[in-house]
Formats: sequence, structure tokens, C-alpha cells
Amino acid sequence: MENIKTYIDYTATIVEAIGVLTIFIGTLMALFKFIINQNKGISSTYSILRQSVGKSILLGLEILIAADIMATVVTDPTLKSVSILGLIVLIRTFLSLSLQIELEGKFPWQKARIDKY
Repeated sequence: MENIKTYIDYTATIVEAIGVLTIFIGTLMALFKFIINQNKGISSTYSILRQSVGKSILLGLEILIAADIMATVVTDPTLKSVSILGLIVLIRTFLSLSLQIELEGKFPWQKARIDKY
């Protein structure tokens, strides 16, 4: 049983690293596209940069939530550890929801907004 806990702990650490790398590499790619588009004279490069960075942060947060859940499975499920996991998931979910509203301009459960301009 101790070996399984060790493997799950290693897996959770690897998934956390993947989440951080997702945010980092996504941000680097967004900056690279921003520089290329700015040199080509494409308008609205700032909004494209914001969208790309926001999407990489959203994906990274989802991966980090999965890693936190895996790490909590390894520990003994005490009220304190479950409460900490719930708080972490709540904060990261709030961040994800805020970012999605900022990027798309609507709540995830709303229909697509149609601009009449």
C-alpha cells in the first residue's frame, strides 16, 4: 500500500509540473505570436495576446486542480486535508470562471452573445 501512495504522489507531482509548464509554454507561445503579428502590422494584437495567455492559464489551472485531487488521495482523508482541498478547488474554480468571463464576455452557461453592430 505504501508503494501505491508513493507512485500516486510522484504522479501528482508530475501532473503539477505539467500544469505549470502548460501555463509557461502557452504564455511563451502567445508572446511569440504577439511579436510576429505586431511586426506584420496586424491590428488587435493585444486582444489576441490576452486571449492566448488567458486560455493557457485556464488550461493550466484545470490541470493543477486535477493534481491537487490526486495529491489529496495519497494523504489520509482527514477533515483538515479535505477542507484544504475544497478551498483550493474553490479558489481555482473561481479564478477559472473569472478568466472565462473576461475572455468570452459571458458566463459559461449563457448562449453565445450576438453583437448587432
